[in-house]
Amino acid sequence: MITHPVAARLLAGLERVILGKTERLELLLVGVFAEGHVLMEDVPGVGKTTLARALARSLDLDFKRVQFTPDLMPADITGAAVLHPEDGRFEFRPGPAFTHVLLADEINRASPRTQSALLEAMSERQVTADGVTRALPRPYFVVATQNPVDYQGTYPLPEAQLDRFLLRIELGYPAADRELEMLYAQQTAHPLHDVQPVLDAEGLIELQDAVRRITVEPKVGRYIVALTHATRRHPELALGVSPRGTLALFRASQARALLAGRDYVTPEDVQALAEPALAHRIGLLPQAEYGGRSPSQIIAQVMDGLPVPT
Repeated sequence: MITHPVAARLLAGLERVILGKTERLELLLVGVFAEGHVLMEDVPGVGKTTLARALARSLDLDFKRVQFTPDLMPADITGAAVLHPEDGRFEFRPGPAFTHVLLADEINRASPRTQSALLEAMSERQVTADGVTRALPRPYFVVATQNPVDYQGTYPLPEAQLDRFLLRIELGYPAADRELEMLYAQQTAHPLHDVQPVLDAEGLIELQDAVRRITVEPKVGRYIVALTHATRRHPELALGVSPRGTLALFRASQARALLAGRDYVTPEDVQALAEPALAHRIGLLPQAEYGGRSPSQIIAQVMDGLPVPT
């Protein structure tokens, strides 16, 4: 899918670290170019954290990692005022949120109070502490990892938190041949150490601005709106896609078009991104959940019921 020269180089570097997951890596780059946050959900040990580190190295951006634990406090993320005993003066000491790329590792192991510390940063690119609002640098995006919610020691992410992630990605287990290749690729050194910067902050901002100039024909825009509105009327859903979700699908479709070397969005862009952009934003009614239905199935059903613009 990716033909944009810079994005293709980024993808090639990431593929040397995470083998056999080209489609998932492309989604990650869509999230970055669309200036959105990405949630990677999967079982431990499939490379979520390694992928986030490789992305930060490829982009030559400031990178900070926070390991979310049950005793983590909001100030451990956003920062806090520190007292200077010699003169009784308080000075704000920024937390790890003040960076370009923030890895929120195992985000659902922290309490809901701590999870909420990222809401303002993710939505408004700013942090308010001690009554003072401080802007975060640009580019800024959060890559969060989480274990499945039925694992021990996890707290489900609230709907407001999930809604701030542009895309949700599942890496999945590698195929047997790829896993064997991974063993020998890491026999003497980890491929992460060989990742070279491809893009800097200024170059990434230029591409993010270019994404916003990608043409979206009105019929494609109406298709996006029809898709999200259909989730709000679906009989098996208690929660439909929010307007923020509509905008997320719109922006992600623009980024996918740019990565594919086009200056316009097609319905295929929308269809390819509907599940990763929308499935985590909807809530199933209990009878649908107990009946074995999944959010991904609902999104697929909604798309099947809509006419595709030509």
